[in-house]
Amino acid sequence: MKNKLLKLCLLVFVITSCNTQSPQQIFSQAVLNTNLFFGFAGNVDFRQLESPSVKLVPGTTDKTVPMKRTEIIQDKIDLLSVSFSKIKKLSASGDAKAMVESSVALYEYILPVYKTEYMQLAKLYDEGAPVEQIEQLSGLIQSKYQSGFIILKDKLTAAGKEYAQKNNINVRWDVSTTP
Repeated sequence: MKNKLLKLCLLVFVITSCNTQSPQQIFSQAVLNTNLFFGFAGNVDFRQLESPSVKLVPGTTDKTVPMKRTEIIQDKIDLLSVSFSKIKKLSASGDAKAMVESSVALYEYILPVYKTEYMQLAKLYDEGAPVEQIEQLSGLIQSKYQSGFIILKDKLTAAGKEYAQKNNINVRWDVSTTP
């Protein structure tokens, strides 16, 4: 009986040891994946809806059609949901606690907005609503959510910088992606 218990304990130890993530992996999931939010409640997201991506016509290799805006937003929601489920599985303890909690707070702030207001905005585009109606909802999203987003993003960035420094993770924070 003791031998079986010892083997079971050893197996559990090996399994949990294999599932331990490195500081770099935790940082990547909690901080770097939030690059998916680039443009939230701002001009980048709104331009993407104004000029949607294209997709291949089923059964062809060279014919494209514009994506519906609701497809674009649903794709973003799906991507963010997968990423968020990974973040929630991270260990929010030790020196990673503030960073992981800040990342969770950011996802919890953004996802409902994509599921509601952004989806409503996408439907307005898809239905050919008047420009004034689209601009009104875009303006509402920006005024209602942009400042809260910036506060949460800045809090995550500060926690990420501290975590990266403590764990010797080399990160360039000053990289600009705008022309």
